[in-house]
Amino acid sequence: MKPWKTLATVTTAEGPLELRQRGDKEFLLVIAGRVLMTSQERRSEERLATLALAAVKGPTPRILIGGLGMAYTLRAALDALPAAARVDVAELVPAVAEWCRGPLAGLTDGAVADPRVTVILGDVSRVIKDAAPGTYDAILLDLYEGPHAASQRGDDPFYGPGALARSRAALAPGGVLAVWSEDPDDAFLRRFRAAGYTVNVDRSGTSRVHLVYLGTR
Repeated sequence: MKPWKTLATVTTAEGPLELRQRGDKEFLLVIAGRVLMTSQERRSEERLATLALAAVKGPTPRILIGGLGMAYTLRAALDALPAAARVDVAELVPAVAEWCRGPLAGLTDGAVADPRVTVILGDVSRVIKDAAPGTYDAILLDLYEGPHAASQRGDDPFYGPGALARSRAALAPGGVLAVWSEDPDDAFLRRFRAAGYTVNVDRSGTSRVHLVYLGTR
């Protein structure tokens, strides 16, 4: 078996983020020595998009995706959306966007280059906070780990009560907030429902424990 080679490394608040490759089509994103994402396992990321957008109607929906990764969630969203849709993708690490335009582009048929896509280099929590009320028909959070024990504090910028309220305000009536999670988090589920969403939990996208929380405004 061919060894992995490191194509690039950047510094992040969570530790070094590395892009690794083996052969022609196998890639890894590794953060602080931990595998963050692989090019071979993408079902739960794709499921996040297909579930969230199943109920999105109209010829010109506007979508926000938090977290680019290898762009699999973006690719699935584009495949589910009409030609006049608009997709904003907030990515905190500029190098990730460059990798998706470069060595990773072939994995998603160049999803980042789609004319419907705008890449915003910054924190998705800030994008949500700054959005006018009712801006988005769906917000998809495909972030590192998702809700977990360390995100239980009340001021958590993505999964705390205030963050959930801000996301709800940024959604159009009937809009969907979809959250990818590495593991089940019952405390988050309670907060999600308490924030006024109708929430469903989907575990069908993968044989692992990854799941998708779907909240309808």
